[in-house]
Amino acid sequence: MPLLSEHQNPAELVDRLRDAGAVTAALMSEIISKVCRRFPSQGQTAKTAHVERLIQSGGWTDAALALIDLELPQWQVRRIAYDEGEWYCALSRERELPDWLDQSVEARHADLALAILSAFVEVERISVPSIRTSVPAVTRDTNQLYEPVCSDNFA
Repeated sequence: MPLLSEHQNPAELVDRLRDAGAVTAALMSEIISKVCRRFPSQGQTAKTAHVERLIQSGGWTDAALALIDLELPQWQVRRIAYDEGEWYCALSRERELPDWLDQSVEARHADLALAILSAFVEVERISVPSIRTSVPAVTRDTNQLYEPVCSDNFA
Protein backbone atom coordinates (compact mmCIF):
# COMPACT_ATOMS: atom_id res chain seq x y z
CA MET A 1 0.00 0.00 0.00
CA PRO A 2 1.33 3.44 -0.80
CA LEU A 3 2.49 5.48 2.11
CA LEU A 4 1.60 8.80 0.53
CA SER A 5 -1.85 8.76 -0.92
CA GLU A 6 -2.83 10.55 -4.10
CA HIS A 7 -6.11 12.15 -3.12
CA GLN A 8 -8.40 12.10 -6.13
CA ASN A 9 -12.07 12.46 -6.73
CA PRO A 10 -13.71 9.18 -5.64
CA ALA A 11 -16.57 9.46 -8.17
CA GLU A 12 -15.02 6.88 -10.51
CA LEU A 13 -14.64 4.40 -7.65
CA VAL A 14 -18.41 4.23 -7.20
CA ASP A 15 -18.78 2.65 -10.66
CA ARG A 16 -15.80 0.40 -10.09
CA LEU A 17 -17.19 -0.89 -6.79
CA ARG A 18 -20.63 -1.46 -8.31
CA ASP A 19 -19.11 -3.61 -11.08
CA ALA A 20 -16.71 -5.55 -8.81
CA GLY A 21 -17.55 -9.12 -7.90
CA ALA A 22 -15.43 -9.35 -4.77
CA VAL A 23 -12.96 -7.30 -2.77
CA THR A 24 -9.26 -7.77 -3.51
CA ALA A 25 -6.14 -6.35 -1.93
CA ALA A 26 -5.55 -4.27 -5.08
CA LEU A 27 -9.05 -2.78 -4.86
CA MET A 28 -8.60 -1.95 -1.17
CA SER A 29 -5.25 -0.35 -1.94
CA GLU A 30 -6.84 1.75 -4.67
CA ILE A 31 -9.63 2.88 -2.36
CA ILE A 32 -7.14 3.84 0.33
CA SER A 33 -4.89 5.70 -2.10
CA LYS A 34 -7.69 7.62 -3.80
CA VAL A 35 -10.13 8.31 -0.99
CA CYS A 36 -8.51 8.11 2.44
CA ARG A 37 -7.12 11.31 3.92
CA ARG A 38 -6.04 9.94 7.31
CA PHE A 39 -4.35 6.75 6.18
CA PRO A 40 -1.60 6.26 7.34
CA SER A 41 -2.45 8.24 10.43
CA GLN A 42 0.33 9.72 12.52
CA GLY A 43 -1.70 9.87 15.72
CA GLN A 44 -3.53 6.57 15.26
CA THR A 45 -0.85 4.10 14.26
CA ALA A 46 -2.64 1.26 16.07
CA LYS A 47 -5.79 1.74 13.97
CA THR A 48 -3.74 2.01 10.78
CA ALA A 49 -1.83 -1.18 11.62
CA HIS A 50 -5.12 -2.91 12.43
CA VAL A 51 -6.53 -2.01 8.99
CA GLU A 52 -3.34 -3.26 7.30
CA ARG A 53 -3.50 -6.58 9.19
CA LEU A 54 -7.14 -7.06 8.22
CA ILE A 55 -6.33 -6.41 4.57
CA GLN A 56 -3.39 -8.82 4.63
CA SER A 57 -5.54 -11.54 6.21
CA GLY A 58 -8.45 -11.00 3.81
CA GLY A 59 -10.92 -9.74 6.41
CA TRP A 60 -12.63 -7.42 3.95
CA THR A 61 -15.76 -6.63 5.95
CA ASP A 62 -13.81 -5.92 9.12
CA ALA A 63 -11.29 -3.84 7.12
CA ALA A 64 -14.12 -1.78 5.61
CA LEU A 65 -15.60 -1.15 9.07
CA ALA A 66 -12.15 -0.26 10.44
CA LEU A 67 -11.66 2.22 7.57
CA ILE A 68 -14.94 3.90 8.49
CA ASP A 69 -13.78 4.09 12.11
CA LEU A 70 -10.44 5.61 11.08
CA GLU A 71 -11.50 7.92 8.25
CA LEU A 72 -15.01 8.96 9.28
CA PRO A 73 -15.02 9.29 13.06
CA GLN A 74 -18.31 11.26 13.02
CA TRP A 75 -20.11 8.67 10.88
CA GLN A 76 -21.54 5.37 12.13
CA VAL A 77 -23.15 2.35 10.57
CA ARG A 78 -26.88 2.95 10.84
CA ARG A 79 -28.16 -0.19 9.16
CA ILE A 80 -26.90 -3.34 7.49
CA ALA A 81 -29.60 -5.48 5.95
CA TYR A 82 -29.84 -8.35 3.49
CA ASP A 83 -32.82 -8.43 1.14
CA GLU A 84 -33.42 -10.35 -2.09
CA GLY A 85 -29.78 -11.19 -2.71
CA GLU A 86 -28.28 -7.78 -1.91
CA TRP A 87 -26.70 -6.22 1.14
CA TYR A 88 -27.81 -2.72 2.07
CA CYS A 89 -25.54 -0.49 4.15
CA ALA A 90 -26.49 2.92 5.53
CA LEU A 91 -24.01 5.30 7.18
CA SER A 92 -25.22 8.19 9.30
CA ARG A 93 -23.95 10.99 11.48
CA GLU A 94 -26.99 10.87 13.78
CA ARG A 95 -27.83 7.21 14.29
CA GLU A 96 -30.29 7.88 17.10
CA LEU A 97 -32.62 10.02 14.98
CA PRO A 98 -35.65 8.42 13.34
CA ASP A 99 -35.18 7.33 9.72
CA TRP A 100 -37.34 10.11 8.34
CA LEU A 101 -35.23 12.81 10.05
CA ASP A 102 -31.83 11.35 9.34
CA GLN A 103 -29.81 12.09 6.22
CA SER A 104 -28.00 8.82 5.81
CA VAL A 105 -25.89 7.63 2.89
CA GLU A 106 -26.96 4.25 1.55
CA ALA A 107 -25.32 1.74 -0.77
CA ARG A 108 -26.09 -1.79 -1.89
CA HIS A 109 -24.21 -4.70 -3.40
CA ALA A 110 -24.38 -8.47 -3.53
CA ASP A 111 -21.19 -8.64 -1.42
CA LEU A 112 -21.34 -7.27 2.14
CA ALA A 113 -17.83 -5.77 2.13
CA LEU A 114 -18.48 -4.04 -1.20
CA ALA A 115 -21.76 -2.61 0.09
CA ILE A 116 -19.95 -1.14 3.10
CA LEU A 117 -17.09 0.15 0.95
CA SER A 118 -19.54 1.69 -1.53
CA ALA A 119 -21.25 3.60 1.28
CA PHE A 120 -17.81 4.65 2.60
CA VAL A 121 -16.70 5.95 -0.80
CA GLU A 122 -20.01 7.75 -1.29
CA VAL A 123 -19.62 9.55 2.07
CA GLU A 124 -16.07 10.52 1.14
CA ARG A 125 -17.31 11.72 -2.26
CA ILE A 126 -19.95 14.00 -0.83
CA SER A 127 -17.69 15.31 1.92
CA VAL A 128 -14.81 16.32 -0.38
CA PRO A 129 -14.40 20.06 0.05
CA SER A 130 -15.20 21.91 -3.12
CA ILE A 131 -12.60 24.33 -4.41
CA ARG A 132 -14.79 27.28 -5.24
CA THR A 133 -14.69 30.92 -4.37
CA SER A 134 -17.51 32.50 -2.43
CA VAL A 135 -18.20 34.85 -5.34
CA PRO A 136 -19.55 33.27 -8.52
CA ALA A 137 -17.53 33.65 -11.68
CA VAL A 138 -18.82 35.88 -14.45
CA THR A 139 -18.37 34.88 -18.04
CA ARG A 140 -16.36 37.33 -20.16
CA ASP A 141 -18.21 36.55 -23.37
CA THR A 142 -20.19 39.71 -24.10
CA ASN A 143 -22.06 40.74 -27.18
CA GLN A 144 -20.49 43.44 -29.40
CA LEU A 145 -23.73 45.44 -29.23
CA TYR A 146 -23.78 45.38 -25.43
CA GLU A 147 -23.60 48.75 -23.67
CA PRO A 148 -23.95 49.14 -19.92
CA VAL A 149 -26.75 51.47 -18.88
CA CYS A 150 -27.14 53.15 -15.52
CA SER A 151 -30.75 52.86 -14.45
CA ASP A 152 -30.54 54.45 -11.02
CA ASN A 153 -32.60 57.56 -10.34
CA PHE A 154 -30.39 60.08 -8.53
CA ALA A 155 -33.05 62.79 -8.27
